[in-house]
Amino acid sequence: MPTIRLVRNLTGAAAVLLLLTAAPGAVAAAPEPAARATAATTPAADTWQPPLSTRGRYIVDAAGNRFRLRSANWDGAQGSWTGSGSIDDPANHHAGQDSYGIPLGLDRVALPKLLADFHALGINSIRLPFSDEMIHTTAPVPDTAVTANPQLRGRTPLQIYDAVVAALTGDGFAVILNNHTNSSRWCCGLDGNERWNSGQSTQQWADNWVFMARRYASDPRVVGADLYNEVRRDIMDDPNWGLGDDHDWYAAAQLAADRILTEANPNLLIVIEGINWTGLPVDGLPHGRPMLTPARALSHTLVATHKLVYSAHFYGYTGPHHSGATGIGETHDPRYQDLTRDELYQALSDEAFFVTEEGGRHYTAPLWISEFGIGADETGTAARAWFGDITDYFADHDADFAYWPLVGWEGHDDWSLLRYDTEGHRYGILDGSDWRSTAWNHLMTAPARTGPVAEVPSWRMLATDHGDRVQSLRVRATGDWDSGASKAACPDGLRLAGLGHTAGRALCTDITAGDLRAGGIAQTVVTDERYVPQGGDWASGYTKLQCPTDDFLIGYSHRGGRVSAALCVPARGRLGVTGRTVWFDRSDNRPADAAGGDFAYGDYKGQCADDEYAAGIAFTTRLGSTAGPAALLCRKLS
Repeated sequence: MPTIRLVRNLTGAAAVLLLLTAAPGAVAAAPEPAARATAATTPAADTWQPPLSTRGRYIVDAAGNRFRLRSANWDGAQGSWTGSGSIDDPANHHAGQDSYGIPLGLDRVALPKLLADFHALGINSIRLPFSDEMIHTTAPVPDTAVTANPQLRGRTPLQIYDAVVAALTGDGFAVILNNHTNSSRWCCGLDGNERWNSGQSTQQWADNWVFMARRYASDPRVVGADLYNEVRRDIMDDPNWGLGDDHDWYAAAQLAADRILTEANPNLLIVIEGINWTGLPVDGLPHGRPMLTPARALSHTLVATHKLVYSAHFYGYTGPHHSGATGIGETHDPRYQDLTRDELYQALSDEAFFVTEEGGRHYTAPLWISEFGIGADETGTAARAWFGDITDYFADHDADFAYWPLVGWEGHDDWSLLRYDTEGHRYGILDGSDWRSTAWNHLMTAPARTGPVAEVPSWRMLATDHGDRVQSLRVRATGDWDSGASKAACPDGLRLAGLGHTAGRALCTDITAGDLRAGGIAQTVVTDERYVPQGGDWASGYTKLQCPTDDFLIGYSHRGGRVSAALCVPARGRLGVTGRTVWFDRSDNRPADAAGGDFAYGDYKGQCADDEYAAGIAFTTRLGSTAGPAALLCRKLS
C-alpha cells in the first residue's frame, strides 16, 4: 500500500526508522450464509476449476489449465487508521477513508454493482487483506459503514468479510486471503505490524491462520493463503531468512504453511512474500530491500509439493535500496522510477523474477506481484514512465499480478482503479480519461499462456539448519524414526537426489520416474551396513548406509556433523542394480547439466543423474575427517 511520503514530528532514531519502508499495501462465530451477488457479465467460474496448484512457474486449475492471477487488492478489512488522532475522525484514516475494518465501498455501492465493475476490469481474482485484530473484533460495524448494503447491518467485521468472500466466489472470482496486519492500523512503517509476530506470538499468528483457512475450507474458490504483508525491520531488529531465531521469516512461513496444509485446508496455495526491508535508511549504513533474493540459497519446501507461490511488491517511489521516504530519512539511493528501463528490468529479475526460471531449480515457483500501483493524478514524468515500463515487463513476462488498490472514494484515493462518490457514481480507469488505462489495457490484453500446462519435474531442497525437516506426511505417520537426531525427508512423491557434505542440505526430485514409491507407509531406517552385499563395497574404508534391494533413499538424519541414518522406502517396481559412487567430500560432483540448482550453497555436494536413484550414503569417522556425507551410491532407475 502507498506510504505516507513525508514524515512529520519525529525525533531521534524514530525519525530515521519510521521511514524504513511502506507500500500499499474473542473469535467470531462460523460464517453466515451471504447474499449472492448477480454479475452483469459471465462469471469467471465458467472458465476455471478449483482447486489451484502449480506446475513449474505456472499456476494451474484442477484441469491442468493455466490460471493466471490477474488480480487486484480490495483493501479495508486490514484497517485504515493511521495511528494518530481520534480513530473516529476520518481525517486520521488513510486518504481520509474510514474503512471501519471492512472492504472499502460497501457504504456507497451495492455488492452486485461492485462485482460487475470488477468483471469489467478483466480481473479474475481478489487479494483480500485482513488483520488479526479483525478476526477477534466482536462489535458490529455502524450502519453507516454498509449504507449501500443494508443486508449487512448488525454484523461484525469478520461476518462482513464472510459475506464479501461468499459474494466474490459465488460470482466466479478466486479469492486469496491476505494477512496484511496484526492490528487494524494502516501499514507499512513503524506501526506495530512490521512482523507476523509483532504484538503476538508466532503460535498465535499461526493459530489465526488455521482458523481462517478452516473457516473457508468448504469454499473451493478461496484458493490461497498469502501469509504476511511486507515483512520489515522494526525499531530495533531486522527480520531474517533462515537464522532460526524469533525474527526468522523463512521459518515462520514454513511453520504456518505446514499447519495450514495439514490442519486446515490442503487445497490452498501458500503465498510467501520476500522480505521488504532491512537495515537503517541512512546513507553510509547497510540497508535495502532483500525481496526474494535469499531464496536462491534457501527455498521453501512444503508438505504439498505443488502449492508454493512466491510474492513481491514493486512501487516506483521505492527502490532496491530506497525506503520510499521523502524528507527526513531519505537516502540518496535511486528509486525504481529513477532507473533506466534496462536497470529496472535487471532489478526485477534479480529481486524476484529469477524464481520463474525455466529448467527447474529448487526455488522454482510461480511469482505473484501482489502489489504495484500508481495514482491517477500522478504527473511526474519518471513515475509515469516507470508504470509503463513495469507493466510492459509484466506483459512480456506473462506475470501474475495484483494491482493496489481496487476500490477507493472519489476525491480521496486517486490510486484506486475504481473510485466511488457518496452517491455510488463510478470514476477511474474504466472511464477512458485515466492516463493509466493505456498501460492497464496492454497488461490485460497482451498475449499470455493459456490452456493445458504439461507437468514438469519438481526440485525441492531440504535444510536441517535448525531442526527437523520431515516433509513427507507418510513418514510423519510412522513417528520419530531417529530420536534425538536432526531428520529430513522428501515430500511424498519425491526421492532424494543429492546431499551436501557438511551443511545438512539435500535435494529431492521426481524427474524421469515420477512418484517412485510403493503404496503404504513401509520404510527402513538404515543405521549399519547390513544391506551392503558381500563383494559390493562401493566406498572402501567408509561406513556405508545402503538401502535394501528395490528400495531408494528419501531421507537422512545426522547428529551434529555425523551421519546417523538413511531412510529408505520400497519402490512400486523393480529398480536397477547398476550403480556408481559419487564422491563429494573434496569437491562438487554433480552432472554437468544438473537441474535443481545450488541446493547447498558454499558446501561440497553430490547429485545423482536424472535417470538414477540414490541407494546409499557413505561417510567416515576417521580422525581429522568430516563425518558428514562423503559419497552417494547412485543406481540406474531401471
